[in-house]
Amino acid sequence: MRAVIVDCGIYRDGQRVEGAEDLSDALEEARAAGDSFVWIGLHEPTHEEFEKVSSEFGLHPLAVEDALKAHQRPKLEVYDDSLFVVLKPVTYEQNSDTVTSGELMIFMGDSFVVTVRHGDGTPIADIRKRLEADPRMLRRGPTAVLYSLADVTVDHYLDVANELQTDLEELETAVFSPESGSSNNTASRIYTFKRQILEFRRATGPLAIPMARLAGSGPFSSAVPYVSDGVQPFFRDVHDHLTRVNESVEGLDRLVSDVLSAHLAQMGVRQNDDMRKISAWAAMAAVPTMIAGIYGMNFTHMPELNWWWAYPAVILLMVVLEFLLYGQFKRRGWL
Repeated sequence: MRAVIVDCGIYRDGQRVEGAEDLSDALEEARAAGDSFVWIGLHEPTHEEFEKVSSEFGLHPLAVEDALKAHQRPKLEVYDDSLFVVLKPVTYEQNSDTVTSGELMIFMGDSFVVTVRHGDGTPIADIRKRLEADPRMLRRGPTAVLYSLADVTVDHYLDVANELQTDLEELETAVFSPESGSSNNTASRIYTFKRQILEFRRATGPLAIPMARLAGSGPFSSAVPYVSDGVQPFFRDVHDHLTRVNESVEGLDRLVSDVLSAHLAQMGVRQNDDMRKISAWAAMAAVPTMIAGIYGMNFTHMPELNWWWAYPAVILLMVVLEFLLYGQFKRRGWL
């Protein structure tokens, strides 16, 4: 169990304090103090490993099932004894230019926070250290933990959106450069980039409604249980950042679709140019073939066969017709 619990801390009046190591005793101690809460961080626990935590804190079995199986959409669920929030942190791999997502489940209730992390997308240890250095925020209790995790996750979305914007600009340059016709993997690059945007959208899009509920924005004016009073402005700030991210994702998706359409149009134009060139050369080859075919017929009465200047005249005629056809096709842009 110790290998699964990344950290377990008791916080009182904005400060981390020493407390009981047993989960049940730590929770009772925090609730008895009134102004304390327990924060337990878990990393990819199994069902057996998470069973003790869920039984001690009275977590809802449906939420526990979601936390263990992972692969959830960002959401916010309110149960009788706890609040369950799912975040999808994303990371941008510089070497492969890919977006990967993890999952972060947050159980928040009376004097406790339990975080379950899948993947390596969110540096929870850094967030914990930052919160412990800010007693004023930490005094807000478990809500401070939820806000900090959401704030860091959404701020990192902005960084990933900027990286994707840079990649899109490089892709546009590659598509519209004169040498792009010689590249055989341009369409594959565009499709791969669109897949990265889709992966990013799966993390950012569904999170809008949970953040709006926490911020009390629009139709979500009712208070969310287990969330401290007076924190709505903080969540509104997170919601505003998330709105910027979603707008950026929508713009990226539209632009990459336009880039794909432009690339396909360029390919069509190049194919038309190639077909015109092939047709022009075929027409130029057909003229001498036709003349040679006429003189290749084995008729007895062909007056040109007996003329001493017939052969040079026919050759000259072929050359003149070829130059005329070449000039005509050149003026029309076929060659």
